[in-house]
Amino acid sequence: MAAHLSTSIGHSTPDRIEVKGLDLANALMGEVDFGSVFFLLAAGRLPAMGEARLFNAILVALADHGLTPSALAARLTYLGAPDAVQGAIAAGLLGAGSTFLGVFENVGRLLRAAMPASTTSEAELDAIAVRLVAKHEELGTRLPGLGHPVHHGGDPRTLRLIEIAEEEGLLGPHIRLMLRVQAHAAAGATRPLPLNAGGASGALLCDLGIATPGLRGVALVSRAAGLVGHVLEEASAPIGRWLWDTAENSVTYVTPRSSDPADKSVPEN
Repeated sequence: MAAHLSTSIGHSTPDRIEVKGLDLANALMGEVDFGSVFFLLAAGRLPAMGEARLFNAILVALADHGLTPSALAARLTYLGAPDAVQGAIAAGLLGAGSTFLGVFENVGRLLRAAMPASTTSEAELDAIAVRLVAKHEELGTRLPGLGHPVHHGGDPRTLRLIEIAEEEGLLGPHIRLMLRVQAHAAAGATRPLPLNAGGASGALLCDLGIATPGLRGVALVSRAAGLVGHVLEEASAPIGRWLWDTAENSVTYVTPRSSDPADKSVPEN
């Protein structure tokens, strides 16, 4: 006998569609924004008004940041396959890893692993932050969510997200811990280490109750919107061919020594 399978995400009948137990056509469409429906799917409940405002702000913050590697990947893929927009969007999203976009998840894992469920006091959070920074300094590893190649003096998106969280009473323990981690790390650093938008977003999403495996997914949905914009611009005002030609003209080919028949050198042991 086949095992019983079930889902609580969505279900359709001839006259009704349910999403997380709610009537899609009558309870959701025209009643709540897309960000709130996304929150429903990710958290299992509709957000409160303040939570919806903060969650939507996070989605807006990561939608686009210029000609980033994800945008370039999407544009170049569209150059090669303009008949498959989904391929261009997917190409841009595939680079979401530890350096770009994946910081949501990396920060979430860091904070959730370090903080006991019962921790609430500011002194405890400060002690945890000190230990986290010391551990990474000892290992010589980089703390996720800190630093930015452009916004050396502070990420404007981070400042706004924290402002919104404060206004809505949503400065939870994860973002408070992340702010302390940034302060202690920056105090001993030789270069600017601002809390970037990805780091702030990962911490805020933890406080909103988004499960760790879903943190990177939030970043992906956000960035997908920006990539659609880049692909549409590529269709009307292309730069993909210029990027390709620039790479061709700027990179010098060097023949590998190992492929040179005249090279009889013996590699060192």
